[in-house]
Amino acid sequence: MCGRFVSTTTPQDLVSLLGELRWDPAEALAPSWNVAPTDPVPVVLERVDRETGELVRGLRPLRWGLVPSWSKDPSGAARMINARSETVDTKPAFRKAFAARRCVLPADGYFEWREVPAEAGRRKYKQPYFLSTGGVLLMAGLYEFWRDPGRPEDDPLAWLATTTIITTDATDSAGRVHDRMPLTIAPDDLDVWLSAAHTDSAELHHLLRRPADGDLRVRAVSTAVNSVRNNGPELLDDAPDPLGLAD
Repeated sequence: MCGRFVSTTTPQDLVSLLGELRWDPAEALAPSWNVAPTDPVPVVLERVDRETGELVRGLRPLRWGLVPSWSKDPSGAARMINARSETVDTKPAFRKAFAARRCVLPADGYFEWREVPAEAGRRKYKQPYFLSTGGVLLMAGLYEFWRDPGRPEDDPLAWLATTTIITTDATDSAGRVHDRMPLTIAPDDLDVWLSAAHTDSAELHHLLRRPADGDLRVRAVSTAVNSVRNNGPELLDDAPDPLGLAD
């Protein structure tokens, strides 16, 4: 499960990595070293411009935690931050988005936790680990639009755009810390992944990759990250590894 991640890549950096990309500077998000469920997150997706009819690849802020279009309300979004790759094309909450509304979420890396047992004079606690490749992770995701039935359809506040991260079984170094990990899309596969014209489930599943083949860099970091109120580069400072899971 990917429940917290770091996102500091600028739009300009993404252009260098991905090529042409449009975004509204007024919507640009500040760097975050502690992205949490229901936060706004940067998402790369393709949509048809209503005014020009042009297919545009853009960077947009969406709320993390997918709300299916058929939901009565958005209250369950925090439970939909991840979609399991094994069922993403069959589960009602995700299958339509998997067929037509795919995206990537750029990230520096993500956090997972392991419990450290209590010892004499010390209570048990959760030790955070930061998992990364040293580059930008293009985490595979889906997005969806939900309309508030209490507002007119032409009211901009009536629409909520949300996203989720696709995960799989963790392997190698990542599997030492947690049994799930996010899947990624290679830059060369982005054209196919983002295109709504590609609907073959087997082909789309073939594009999903474990970052670094699952052998990620693992570092124990400050327990300050345990609180979503904390945010800053100091959260990635090295910390003692009581469980010996770091590289």
